[in-house]
Amino acid sequence: MKRIHIIACGGAVMHNIAIALHLMGNKVTGSDDEIFEPALSRLKKHNLLPQNNGWNDDIIDSSIDFIILGMHAKKENPELIKAQSLNIKIYSFPEYVYQHAIDKKRVVIGGSHGKTTTTAMVMHVLKKLNIDFDYLVGSQLEGFETMVKFSDAPVMVIEGDEYLTSALDPIPKFLKYRPHIALITGISWDHINVFPTFETYLKQFQLFVDSIQKEGTIIFFKQDEVLQDICEKSTLEKIPYNTPHYHIRNGQTIISKQDRHTLNIFGEHNIQNAEGACKICIKLGISESNFYESLKDFTGTAKRLEKIKESENFVVIRDFAHSPSKLKASMNAVRNQYPEHTVIAVYELHTYSSLNKSFLPEYVNSMKDGDINFIYFNPKVIEHKKLPPINPKEIESNFGTNTEAINDIEVLQNKIKNSSSNVSQKPCVLLLMSSGNFDNAQLWF
Repeated sequence: MKRIHIIACGGAVMHNIAIALHLMGNKVTGSDDEIFEPALSRLKKHNLLPQNNGWNDDIIDSSIDFIILGMHAKKENPELIKAQSLNIKIYSFPEYVYQHAIDKKRVVIGGSHGKTTTTAMVMHVLKKLNIDFDYLVGSQLEGFETMVKFSDAPVMVIEGDEYLTSALDPIPKFLKYRPHIALITGISWDHINVFPTFETYLKQFQLFVDSIQKEGTIIFFKQDEVLQDICEKSTLEKIPYNTPHYHIRNGQTIISKQDRHTLNIFGEHNIQNAEGACKICIKLGISESNFYESLKDFTGTAKRLEKIKESENFVVIRDFAHSPSKLKASMNAVRNQYPEHTVIAVYELHTYSSLNKSFLPEYVNSMKDGDINFIYFNPKVIEHKKLPPINPKEIESNFGTNTEAINDIEVLQNKIKNSSSNVSQKPCVLLLMSSGNFDNAQLWF
C-alpha cells in the first residue's frame, strides 16, 4: 500500500485516478480549490472528498510516497512547493499512467477529434469479449464505473490528449505514454492558447509519432492529407484506414464489408472512428467480424451526438463539438441522419480558441448544414478569459450561412422556442453543441 496525495483532485480525470488508486488499496488524499459535480459526489462516495476546499501545505509530509499533480495546479501552489522542499516524488497524471503501464502493451488513441469515441469503442469491444485491460478515457462511459482503471491487466488503452501535462512539464500529455500501438484520427488546429500557429500544433503530432516504440505500429486516417504526410515518413509499421462503404436505412447505419454490419451510431466521422478502432482490435488479436459484432450495441458516449429527447416530430441531440472540424462533422452527421427534418443548430463559443477573434475565420461554413443556426456566447466568459470583447456581427461574418450570434441566454431560449414551434407541420431536430453547458439553461421543451 502506498500513501498518495493528489493536488487538484477535482478534475474529470484526476478524481477518477484518485478513485482507481483507492480501489487498488492505496491510502489516497487530495486537495482542490473547488470541486464540482459529478466529482464531488463520486469522491464523497469513496470517502476521498477533502474536508475543506483550498490548499493546505500542513498535509504534506515525508510519509507521502508520491504526489500526482493536476494541470489545474500552478507552480506557486503551496502544497507543491512543500512537496518539492521535502523531495517527494511528483508525477503528472500522464507520467504516473506510464509508470503504471510500463510493462503493459500500451494502446494510445490521439487526434484533434474523435479520440474519446474511438477509445470508447475499443473498450466496449474488449469488455464484450471478456478481455482484461486497464484504461484511461476522457468521458464517463456506460458500463464502466470509472474513467480510469488500474490493475495487473496486460494491456492498457489510453485516450491521448495533446493538451499540456502540468505546470511543471508543459508538453502534450500523449508524449508521455510511449505506445506500442498508436492511432491518430485526424489533425485540425486547436488549443491556440498554447499552440499559437498550426505549424506548432502539427509539430506535436510529429513528436507523438516519434514517441511510439521502435517496433510499434501507427494507425492513421489516410483521408487526412496532413496526417498522412506525417505518418508515411515514419519507419514504423503503418496501417492506414479510410471511410468504409456504408448507407443509412430506417435510421440505422449499415457498413458493407465482407459481412454487413448494422450499428447504432451515426455520422460519417463515427463510421471512421469505428474503422480505426477495428484496426486497433485486429492488432490485439480480434477478428474484424468479432469487432463489428461486438460493436453493434454500442450507442456512443455522453455528449457525443447523444440523443437526450426523441419523439415522432422532435429530436434533441447534445454534442461536445467545439472546434471547426468537430462542428462540421456533427452538423453533417445530423443532416444525413435526419434529411427530412428542420435542423436547428446551436453552438456555444466557450473555449479559449473559439472566443479568440483571430481564430474565428477557421469556422467559415462550419454550420452550413443547418437550416437555422444560433451561436451563443457569454461576455462574462470572454472577460474571465481576459480576451478582447467580440461583437455579434464579427461572429456572424466569420461563420456565415444563416447564423445569428446571441449573447443573452433568455433571448436564445426564446429564439429556439419560436424556431421549433412548427414541429407539428415538419419534424425538427435541435442540435446543441458545446464543451460548456449554455450557462445551465434549459434550451428545449
